[in-house]
Amino acid sequence: MSTLEIKNLSVNYAGSNGQSTLALSDVNLRMNTGDFVVALGASGCGKTTLLSCIAGFMQPSEGTISLDGKPVYGPGAERGVVFQKHALMPWLSVIENVEFGLKMRGMGKAERHALAIEKLKLVQLEKYADYPIYQISGGMQQRAGVARALASDPAVMLMDEPLGALDALTRAHIQDLIVELWWQTKKMFFFITHSVEEALFLATDLIVMTPSPGRIEHRFKLDFSKQFIECKDSRKVKASPEFIAMREKVLSLIHDGQPEVGAKDGE
Repeated sequence: MSTLEIKNLSVNYAGSNGQSTLALSDVNLRMNTGDFVVALGASGCGKTTLLSCIAGFMQPSEGTISLDGKPVYGPGAERGVVFQKHALMPWLSVIENVEFGLKMRGMGKAERHALAIEKLKLVQLEKYADYPIYQISGGMQQRAGVARALASDPAVMLMDEPLGALDALTRAHIQDLIVELWWQTKKMFFFITHSVEEALFLATDLIVMTPSPGRIEHRFKLDFSKQFIECKDSRKVKASPEFIAMREKVLSLIHDGQPEVGAKDGE
């Protein structure tokens, strides 16, 4: 079992005018194998900053991040990242994109091809393996990005609003797919979204963050994703009284935490 631990994490951005902005303050979070943590909060609450620190793209001003007891100082293959935009290479085919990181690490052609096909099957794209990236839809491109991240067999999957640009039907389909992937792989997931419904459906652990500086104000244990695994009907799960009640509770928390329109800092 793998463990990701964040202790007393703070991030201070230096401004051009000599003033600094505290983006995150004293964040503490522990994740284990099989946890699906979703970070939710208003714009400016530091969700993406937190993900960037876990990914190793950014160093905290204070505090530590460790994976299996080893400090995180930079990017690593044990942490797979799926971005808001798929960040795939348009001159490569679908399977070449999935193979790319494996090729850079020196894996043989036959081995990396077999591994890439296996990951494409997980995201239901094996039939499109030889298609140029620009010939498949936006939803398929995001699924290819997920397959690429999975190819390195990371302990942690980091996903920064990967479904935000998709239409409602495609988004709902890929939500189902992500839950299936989480259930099959039993990996840790850290997922960022602005959608309360999406957060509730995906998360085993939902963290609600405060506006700047970002802190974890609430944490909820949820089982809606497991309900979906049992019934395979996401509409049924999202229409349940328990789901609707939790959605209204979380919406209320986020709304109550928003600063008043026109209010100045400190008011």
